[in-house]
Amino acid sequence: MEMDRNPPLPGWDGTKRNFVFLGEAGCGKSEIAVNLALRLAARGDHPVHFFDLDMTKPLFRSRELAQPLTERGITFHFEEQYMDAPTTVGGPGALLRREDCYTVLDVGGDYMGARSVGQYAPWFRKSYTAVYYVINPYRPWSDTLDRIDRVLSQILAVTHLGVEELRLIANPNLGPDTTPEEFLAGRELLQTTVVPYKPIDFYCAESTLAEAVAAEIPEAVFPMELYFQYPWNQ
Repeated sequence: MEMDRNPPLPGWDGTKRNFVFLGEAGCGKSEIAVNLALRLAARGDHPVHFFDLDMTKPLFRSRELAQPLTERGITFHFEEQYMDAPTTVGGPGALLRREDCYTVLDVGGDYMGARSVGQYAPWFRKSYTAVYYVINPYRPWSDTLDRIDRVLSQILAVTHLGVEELRLIANPNLGPDTTPEEFLAGRELLQTTVVPYKPIDFYCAESTLAEAVAAEIPEAVFPMELYFQYPWNQ
């Protein structure tokens, strides 16, 4: 297989067409999912379908970017909510089975949100699907192994997946002004808590930060543009 000179994700081998992002609310999975979807769309080899399956109403939701993503060729799927009604969009099952498109699922923040995708577990286990669990050690319930294990166990229970079927990615940040020192301190925390039990596939960082830390760590770094901004950072 010819080496891809512009892989959409670190470790890309060309075999994956479905990408599922799970993790605690606020870990940055929507940012990562959006960046991946845009890279897949830029390839132009298959249509890209993006599903916002978040029912937990965190600060940022990928559906806020539905229009700009649609304008860049991505088919965006989400369900409007009324008040606090936990509604979710249909249709992922049919697309997860197709070979002629990429499907990206941005799943709700906790086990309540992840419950909506348990029905798709058979397709999550396929070799052409990558299921990522995003960890940000600077977020609540992610700063110790016990806390990570507690949230992860709840999510695994409702998604009907085993820990061996997940791939871990790390997003150590404190917001758009995260320094290289803060990133590296977050990585060091994960090296001592998580990595002895399960490896981390790659790290994520804003593009300028990624350039600054890439030479400092042996793991691959996924550079991202930050599309979700706090009002005071805009």
